[in-house]
Amino acid sequence: MSARYLTTTLPYVNASPHLGHALEFVQADALVRIWRAKGEEVFFNTGADEHGQKIFEAAKKAGQDVQAYSDRYAAELRKLADVLNLDHPAFIRTTDPAHIAAAQEIWRRCKAKGDIYKKEYEGLYCVGHEAFLKEKDLIDGKCPEHDSVPQLLREDNYFFKFKNYEQPLREYLGRSGVIMPEWRRIEALNFVNGGLEDFSISREKERLSWGIPVPDDDSQVMYVWFDALTSYISTLGWPNESGDFKKFWLDGHTLQMAGKDQIRFQSLMWQAMLMSADIKNTDTVFYHGFINSGGRKMSKSLGNVISPYDLVKKYGTDATRYILLRHIHATDDSDVTWERLDEWYTAHLANGLGNLVARVMKLAEDNNVPLIRTNISDPATQLIERVTDSFEFNEAMNVIWQKIQTIDRHINEQEPYKVVKTNPAQGKALIQNFVRNVFEVGTLLEPFMPDTSKGILVAIQANKKPGNLFPRL
Repeated sequence: MSARYLTTTLPYVNASPHLGHALEFVQADALVRIWRAKGEEVFFNTGADEHGQKIFEAAKKAGQDVQAYSDRYAAELRKLADVLNLDHPAFIRTTDPAHIAAAQEIWRRCKAKGDIYKKEYEGLYCVGHEAFLKEKDLIDGKCPEHDSVPQLLREDNYFFKFKNYEQPLREYLGRSGVIMPEWRRIEALNFVNGGLEDFSISREKERLSWGIPVPDDDSQVMYVWFDALTSYISTLGWPNESGDFKKFWLDGHTLQMAGKDQIRFQSLMWQAMLMSADIKNTDTVFYHGFINSGGRKMSKSLGNVISPYDLVKKYGTDATRYILLRHIHATDDSDVTWERLDEWYTAHLANGLGNLVARVMKLAEDNNVPLIRTNISDPATQLIERVTDSFEFNEAMNVIWQKIQTIDRHINEQEPYKVVKTNPAQGKALIQNFVRNVFEVGTLLEPFMPDTSKGILVAIQANKKPGNLFPRL
């Protein structure tokens, strides 16, 4: 039995979870369910990134103790995992004592390698990025992503010798499959080919106390990214190199999932840190796009933020999973509005899948036509596995909905509800075939819409029309 490791990024705890977090969680969960259904052993990780200036300032603005503030939003992320029905993920917090010890250990290993040094530095610091930016990164003097003017900071920091890893990173990124989709791998490679600069990995404690202490220097705390990235292995028990770390990281296949703005951190900085500490690199990192609304980035100031909790409240958990997996492009940016969400729900769930299951199971119940059990040999099964291996979640969902539409069309063409009245044997044979088709749809839906799948399969087993799967809005 093969072992797989999958981790999402750890969202910051400076605000409530947004729709991008939900997208990443649901994409990851679909893969985990597919793998587990095939008998593979999976370590599924998510959690909360709790250190850094953004969180410190957000807590101060809210008039709260920073740990209490962090506890509150970490609980929100745990809640989102439950609300979206994730399949038993581990949940690591970067304030966990075991994680703090791991972050300090990777620091020691990189320093012992000669890759960490201290110097005075002056630069433009973007709180939103938790990183220093160059003038070339700015538009009209502002960070284009956060629309804010970076702070000019001068202080003593520790630096990581990023430039030492230009050639090793070229070799790593030169392997097909280390980044998906492929054009993101080329983007990362171009970044390295443009030349790397050593980056700051600490902050002065006097200015920012909310962080993991740097080993042997009480005046500094770790840069939040150096700390948070280590969570991907600390959750497995590292620096203990046996147990879960050996099974899932060293001997298994590792997959990280992240947004497209994370390439520099996930596939360059983190991989260089692993190389420095003599730890195996990540096998694959998958990058998804952003979710916008009405043609603009979601922003509280614009009033166009759509909360994942609001989606679940209005449409239900499985309908929210459906929307994220089918109507949000797997790798490109997507645009959503409440009007589009309502259209998708009504057309494809209430009038589509829900209506089909109700029609078929009403016929089966009224005419006493139970399912004759059969193994699924539908070619859609293999196609779904293929497209999910390449992270084309929306294409996998399209395969299922094409099947739903085909069943619906055949019902309208063959009219089993009429045939069963004039030729009961032939009519029941038609109904039996449609029940079998709906059974296949229910089975195919399991990794994507698990509760809906269960509801369909239970109804078929009982030979009863189920309750309304997707109520009208």
